[in-house]
Amino acid sequence: MGRGPALPVPGWLGGRGGRPEAYCHRAMLDAIRYLVDNGIKWRAMPGDFPPWDRVYAFFRRWRDHGLVREFHDRLRGQVREKVGRDPEPTAAVIDSQSVKADAVVGSDSRGFDGGKLVNGRKRHVVVDTLGLLLGVIVTAADIGDRSAARVLLEQVAGAHHRLALVWADGGYTGSLVEHCLAAFALVLAIVKRSDDQKGFVVLPKRSIVERLFPHLMRSRRLVRDYERRTTSAEAMVYWSMTLLMTRRLARTRPQRA
Repeated sequence: MGRGPALPVPGWLGGRGGRPEAYCHRAMLDAIRYLVDNGIKWRAMPGDFPPWDRVYAFFRRWRDHGLVREFHDRLRGQVREKVGRDPEPTAAVIDSQSVKADAVVGSDSRGFDGGKLVNGRKRHVVVDTLGLLLGVIVTAADIGDRSAARVLLEQVAGAHHRLALVWADGGYTGSLVEHCLAAFALVLAIVKRSDDQKGFVVLPKRSIVERLFPHLMRSRRLVRDYERRTTSAEAMVYWSMTLLMTRRLARTRPQRA
């Protein structure tokens, strides 16, 4: 299957009106990805990139119109095709990660996770069996996993109609299992650790999603939540994943002799 363009086509190029933008999309993308990777402030954007306020306006427009997710999803489809998978997944894994929030994060979108002892926000994610992101929502850290999962799995099931199975840990038990089957036609399979297991144990399937979190923490902008809006925090996760996927797509396989 041939690969289409990963970047959304600007309106003026697609005959939808408007005028050409002052800066090319590649320069804007490079600037945002530099910010996410290195954790700088918007106003600290190096002079090699377009002005910081123009880059932020681009980030905000792509966030509000869902273009960053569209870009991300096209890359994910290309990565899956590269390894011989169908672009649309049939199985996934769900989990969450609590992170400390910066002082700019208001009390209306932050909370205290008593289990992790973290005052901040929580990233709820669903990934495919390659560890690639299918969906994310960011909430206050005191929001329960099951409550957030109802919203997140509805979004993911609506976007990925072939998805039939989702693995989760013991924190997602209860009425959520029946709700997923009735509302989304999803089988929520709970992966529990045995009662006689002690210490750190790698659980089948759950390790797939747990590999995502170290990648996110390598993006310095995501080590702590610096975003005033949860939608911006979600967009930062998508931008971080584009770094991972473009590296995978650029990697050439060694040719056999």
